[in-house]
Amino acid sequence: MKLFKKMLYSAAVFGLVASADASAAGNKIVIDGSTTVGPIAKAFAAHFTKSTGVQVTVSESGSGNGAKSLINKSCDIADMSRPMKDNELEAAKSRGVNPVENVVALDGLAIIVHPSNRVNGLSKAQIRGIYMGRFTNWSQVGGPNAPIVIIQRESNSGTQDSFKELVMGKDNPISKRAETQASNGAIKTRVASTPNAVGFVGLGFIDNSVKALLVEGVEPDARTVKNGTYPLHRALFMYTNGQPAGVVKQFIDLPKSVEGKHMISEIGFVNYY
Repeated sequence: MKLFKKMLYSAAVFGLVASADASAAGNKIVIDGSTTVGPIAKAFAAHFTKSTGVQVTVSESGSGNGAKSLINKSCDIADMSRPMKDNELEAAKSRGVNPVENVVALDGLAIIVHPSNRVNGLSKAQIRGIYMGRFTNWSQVGGPNAPIVIIQRESNSGTQDSFKELVMGKDNPISKRAETQASNGAIKTRVASTPNAVGFVGLGFIDNSVKALLVEGVEPDARTVKNGTYPLHRALFMYTNGQPAGVVKQFIDLPKSVEGKHMISEIGFVNYY
C-alpha cells in the first residue's frame, strides 16, 4: 500500500469531484462510485495520467450514486462493488444508456474487530445473529463480557448490499442499533478505535489497526478469495455506457496489464485476470 501513497495523492490532486457532464473525448475521464473500488481507481488514475496525459477524476460517492452518475451521463465509468440492480438497468435504458459490466478485481468482504478482541472467527449464522441483534454481548459468541457495537454502511453502499446478500438474506433485517458509517475507511477507523465494535470492509482495507476474522473457519486472503473457499467473496466492477472505446477502453483494460495487476495486488485486492 505504501508504494501507492504518492500515486493516490496525485490522483486526488487531479480532482475527486466529477464534472456535470462526462467528457472522455480524449483528454479526460470522469469516474464515480464505490469507496471499495476507489483505491484501485485512484491508483489507476495516477498511473494513466502519468503515462498518457489524460486527466482522470475519481469521486467516491458509493455504488448506488455511481450507477446514478452513469445513468445521468455525468461520468464515463461507474465504480461498483456489486452488480447493477434491475431498476438501475431499467432507468438506464429509459435514458438511452447501455450499462456494460467490466470486472476489475475480486474482493473478500472481511469481518473486522478490534485487535484486542479474543474472538478469532465466526460462522455466518453468528455474524447474522449479531447484526440482527440476537447476540448483543461478545460472551455469547466466545468473546469477552462486553456489549457488541455493530457498524454497518449506508443504504447506497454496494458493500452494504453485498453484506445483506452474502450474510443476512432477504428476510433478516439489520438491527436498528447498528451504527452507520459512510465508507470502508470510516468503518475501519471506527472499529480500530472501539474495542467492542464489529464491522465489514473490503479486503484492501485490512491493516494492523484491525483484526479480520475467519468466517466458517476460512481466512480472508487472496488465495481463498480467488479459489472461492472464503464464503464472503465478490467481484468488483467498472461500468461503462456501451462497450468501452478510446481512452476509456485503455483505462478499463488496465486490470489485464502487468502494471494493473501489480497495483491491484499491492493495494490488497485480488486479480481477476
